[in-house]
Amino acid sequence: MKLTTPTESDINTISQWFPDEIHLRTWSGPKFRYPFTQASFYQDLSMERLPSFCLKYSEKNECVDTDMLVGFGQYYSRVGRCHLGRLVINPECRGQNKIADLIHLLAHEGCAQLKADMLSLFVFHDNHKAKNAYQKLGFVEAEYPEEMPMDGCVYMVKHYKS
Repeated sequence: MKLTTPTESDINTISQWFPDEIHLRTWSGPKFRYPFTQASFYQDLSMERLPSFCLKYSEKNECVDTDMLVGFGQYYSRVGRCHLGRLVINPECRGQNKIADLIHLLAHEGCAQLKADMLSLFVFHDNHKAKNAYQKLGFVEAEYPEEMPMDGCVYMVKHYKS
């Protein structure tokens, strides 16, 4: 498994993981355009200012090594923490704990780059599967130190040790 820089093909594939506006908003937050085009989806990801990565697994198919696109995520500094955002796992890979791999690799990269020892993320109250997955990984609910930027969200944090 490895983190890679997203290609245009990766972004096109990721955009297909959201069958409707509800799924897109749950993942992206309120500022993503819907319906989207490939160009607007790419623009709304803000990859020019947010470090963005794909999680890929190498697999052998017919004696050829290929990389399977398993997930996507971003990180940035938010209130002194390495904040993880837009975490998503390929629908074909959900329920296999791939989110743990994605978060582990993003945390390693992000905390090193940002010189942070805490992780944070937002998750919608009603996104129970994601919230449970984050809790299993050691994230706990915390009071957001500023005005909450999105209604209906829980702020979660975790100490990071490399």
